[in-house]
Amino acid sequence: MKRLLAAFALLMAAPAAALLPAAPATEAPAEVEAAGPQIDDTLDVGADDRITERIQGIFAELPSFENVSVEVSQGVVSLSGLVPKQEDIARAEAIASRVSGVVTVENSLERDLSISAEGTGIAALADKWSGFVDMLPLIGLALLVWAVISLIGYLIAGLGSLWHRLAPNSFLAELIASAIRFIFVVGGLVVALDILGAGALLGAVLGGAGVIGLALGFALRETIENYLASLMLSLRQPFRANDWVKIDDLEGRVIRLTSRATVLMTLDGNHLRIPNGQVFRAVITNFTRNPQRRFEFELGVDADDDARAARQLGRETLASLDFVLDDPAPEARIMEVGDSNVVIRFLGWINQEKTDWWKAQSQAIPAVKEALEDAGFGLPEPIYRLRFDPRSASVPFQQGAAATPAQEAKPPAKKTVQQITVTETEEDVRPVNEIADMVERERRETGGEQDKDLLDSSRPVE
Repeated sequence: MKRLLAAFALLMAAPAAALLPAAPATEAPAEVEAAGPQIDDTLDVGADDRITERIQGIFAELPSFENVSVEVSQGVVSLSGLVPKQEDIARAEAIASRVSGVVTVENSLERDLSISAEGTGIAALADKWSGFVDMLPLIGLALLVWAVISLIGYLIAGLGSLWHRLAPNSFLAELIASAIRFIFVVGGLVVALDILGAGALLGAVLGGAGVIGLALGFALRETIENYLASLMLSLRQPFRANDWVKIDDLEGRVIRLTSRATVLMTLDGNHLRIPNGQVFRAVITNFTRNPQRRFEFELGVDADDDARAARQLGRETLASLDFVLDDPAPEARIMEVGDSNVVIRFLGWINQEKTDWWKAQSQAIPAVKEALEDAGFGLPEPIYRLRFDPRSASVPFQQGAAATPAQEAKPPAKKTVQQITVTETEEDVRPVNEIADMVERERRETGGEQDKDLLDSSRPVE
């Protein structure tokens, strides 16, 4: 009967419990993140002594830690003392922390700054000197190998006759010899450093040399450019000695081509040195390569005259001159109608080996001019028409019939020109070679100078 009453009470209490608000849940404690392996809550008897003995045994095998004191309490290691190098402080802490049972390390080590400390001061110098003395035989062997390889390079580079036969000129031959010496010297240095086991040093040296070379390249850009231009000009041979050339706006006869500059003698006898870098980039006109050269000049005939007849007469006059070539034949071209004339350009060819260009032009101009005047062609001067507007005149003046004869301006009296009779003589038009003779004389006198001429008459001109 009691069991039935208990069951009935339980059934009646269940719906009432469902209607009541739920009680707040108890929050679980937050988990603590472990920073490392968990620390045991107990410590074995004698564990601190074992840790101390183990660390001291390790430090005893390392000379740098012979002055380090070790104390362990509850797994906490305390290091104190002096070490010779700064990096030994972190090294000692890392070793102690790796021993089993160590909870943490209290590092109180300091670097020994005394003069007698190992790795510093006199002791360090003594160790380095001892190491250097031990390496002297190896250093001597490396220097001997370097000297032998360099000597071989100098001997090969000294075969001057061989390089002069292979190279087109002496400048390039010397460049080849210098390159061979440089290659053997650097190669010997690489082998010597490899013997010493200083490969890293070689890399640092070559890297520093590269940076220095780049800086020098920017600083000496014009010098290097001039040097390379000398090499290219010596290979291309754009002109010969005593050629009459025009380099941009600089004109003269070539004396020599050196490793730094091109030396000209101007037409008035002065020396002109042009950097080879400028010569290599310049527009070069060579007046000597082609013996045939054309001269030209312009004359203006009256606009009322027959320009075509004047053109024909001038061409025939040029053809009648002995120094003017028949092939190519002389020519005349009507260029333009000027303010008061028709401009005609006359052209004629000469052989520079037999006729001087300036003399030929100086004779051709008066010959054509006189022929045109004798034929009745006018060679007028420029005519300007002046207009006076009375409205803009600053001083009033009378016009027309109002002007009196006294006010009329009298024409200026013509001056009497004395006629001078000149006996016509045949002028010599042969080439004038005084500048060319000066160049040849200077080349003979300075043929053995140190700054060698790079011009080679046996090689074709570019």
